[in-house]
Amino acid sequence: MNELREVARKLLAEGTVQVVIGYEEGPRGVRPAFITSAEQADKLVFDTRCVQNLAAYLNPRRKQVAQLGKAAVVVKGCDARSVAGMIREKQIERENIVLLAMRCGGVLQNPEKDTELTEETVSVRCAGCTAREPKLFDHLLGELPPAPPVNKSRMEQIAALEKMSMAERRSYWNEQLSRCIRCHACREACPMCFCVKCTAEKTQPQWIDPSSTLQANRAWQTMRVLHQAGRCVDCMECERACPEHLPLGLLARYVADAVERRFEYTASDDPSVAAPIGVYKSDDDEEFIR
Repeated sequence: MNELREVARKLLAEGTVQVVIGYEEGPRGVRPAFITSAEQADKLVFDTRCVQNLAAYLNPRRKQVAQLGKAAVVVKGCDARSVAGMIREKQIERENIVLLAMRCGGVLQNPEKDTELTEETVSVRCAGCTAREPKLFDHLLGELPPAPPVNKSRMEQIAALEKMSMAERRSYWNEQLSRCIRCHACREACPMCFCVKCTAEKTQPQWIDPSSTLQANRAWQTMRVLHQAGRCVDCMECERACPEHLPLGLLARYVADAVERRFEYTASDDPSVAAPIGVYKSDDDEEFIR
């Protein structure tokens, strides 16, 4: 933690950046912090409670953050994949950001409730993580902690979904999505949702009914998760932001697994690695087209 504070203090003091986006103690645990002076650098913290994907604040739609000036942002491995995605899709320029990459030993599923990483309390996204030491960085900080315990609950949920019939699966998701109130918190929390105007808000033509009926909810969440196919980094900010606690991370992971099986691709923290949406293969047999 001291290493992080020292690097942040130096970057701000030298004017290399005008803001460091990191984590600080808040009234309900750790929260995002916007450090604009070297004197404030001692506020920075990093531990297993730092679940937020701060790459979302690099989203060009967040003009109030962009106005602060050139930013350094604290990233975990999964967050670094979001930054790579934004660079890959020409939303930000690599030279305009400074990445303070933290070696990570896993984060808590519920940081407001739990303090110790166990099989029950560790975030399901940490299972099988291959990015505990980010490859995309300007400063790689901290010692690499031991690998976190594995929370198998989501793997078990996906396995259960796979065993369901189409009708059973539809019934499951209808039950879940019927609770959606269309607040769009999932969209606002996602670092890869950067359209200036979302399809859900277009009225001419109106692609998606803005009401919170089951049919409209299915259309919205299906459109959202398909837009993230090959782009989702499994940070689960969508699910964490949802006031109805919908299993949006499960839905996104299910789609991501399908992309991995079909295209042998997982979201990468290397911006030069093209996502499936941007690659043409002449030998693609297109067996999914009926």
